Amino acid sequence: MSQLGEVSILYVWDTAAYKPIACLTSNGLSSSLAVTESTTKCNPGVVTQTPGKFSYTIPAEGEYIDTTSGAGDTAKASHDYLLTKQMAKTLLTWKIDTNVNNVDSIKYYGTAYITDLEATFPSGDEVATFSTTLAGNGAITQVDPND
Repeated sequence: MSQLGEVSILYVWDTAAYKPIACLTSNGLSSSLAVTESTTKCNPGVVTQTPGKFSYTIPAEGEYIDTTSGAGDTAKASHDYLLTKQMAKTLLTWKIDTNVNNVDSIKYYGTAYITDLEATFPSGDEVATFSTTLAGNGAITQVDPND
């Protein structure tokens, strides 16, 4: 059964709880497996493929909101929060809940560094936005490391 993308939320762990990255307009999970090809004289013309390194990234985009000042929504994380983590080179623990409306939905967990972070502050009536990419560190699991 298909579902709407708006029910999938990206979170980051902040010492005691997962904070949703807000206010997301999209987020994803992209993984790849490097493959090494080889041929030998024992089997001329036959290509053997061997799995190599697994890697992943988590791209996300959203509307910029204040999440760190006294007047901000400190229960969430946005560009301002992520920038402090990126500058400190913090290894983040993340979670993606694939359907926040279903307690039994698939949840993915892992750790990552913020490699790219961009804020756009247009003039006029346009909303300020941000985009980020998290580069995975290690494996993706379905077990919460904070339980």
